[in-house]
Amino acid sequence: MSRKSSGFDVSSGLLDGAGLRRMRRLAGTLPDGVELYGLLPGGGIVFADRDGARELGPEREFLRFIDDGQFAHYLVGDAATSPERPSNATVKLGVVGPRSAFTPHAHGGEHFVLSLGHAACGLYDADRAEVTQVPLVPGVMIRIPEMMPHSFANRGGAPLTILAANTGYGIDHEDYAITAQEAERRSAAASGGGPAEAGAGTAGGALSTVPRADTDFAALAAALRDIEGAQRLRGTGATTVRERLATRMRRLASALEVPR
Repeated sequence: MSRKSSGFDVSSGLLDGAGLRRMRRLAGTLPDGVELYGLLPGGGIVFADRDGARELGPEREFLRFIDDGQFAHYLVGDAATSPERPSNATVKLGVVGPRSAFTPHAHGGEHFVLSLGHAACGLYDADRAEVTQVPLVPGVMIRIPEMMPHSFANRGGAPLTILAANTGYGIDHEDYAITAQEAERRSAAASGGGPAEAGAGTAGGALSTVPRADTDFAALAAALRDIEGAQRLRGTGATTVRERLATRMRRLASALEVPR
């Protein structure tokens, strides 16, 4: 796959290729069971253990992450994590495609995201009844409370790596990522209007049968539609000249750190 189509071809860039060579040199020094993850400035992820080093890609190690073209690799927990099958939390590496955004959604548990690139998080502020956009730069982590409507976008032209931790839910659970469509379905079911096709709008892909008793799904759906509207109006956003210059310098610094 090319960098343009997926962003996983780390060897196509000289600077990212240096990161792969560095991980290959380190691989032979690792004790059995130890793993290294190289989060490259160009958006790629390299994995190393004592058997060698390789690029992580969607063909084997990644799962679909809410939307087509977005990917996740679990570090803690798995897609089936839930309150009924707990691992306390899930922690995963995610890759967000260039200039793309997730479908707006809300998680059943609180959510932490560490951005390693130039991102933006759209959040619905219930107190102000408006959508607020929070720009993120490499090294900034954001905490999002449970059931807060939000979306996450990559403002840059290269793949964006994130580290995401969710309490209590894996991707397969019906409350992992509730979209506006799913919230509307649950609102109709709770009001006795009869369910639509079960799970049709659950971003995790699982069926949803029992609405959360403490959630106003009509209000949740309206907030998520507001974020969708803001996305259509604003797009994913763009990086500034200073941010693009910083990206080049960061990649150069990463290459300079590779032992010769």
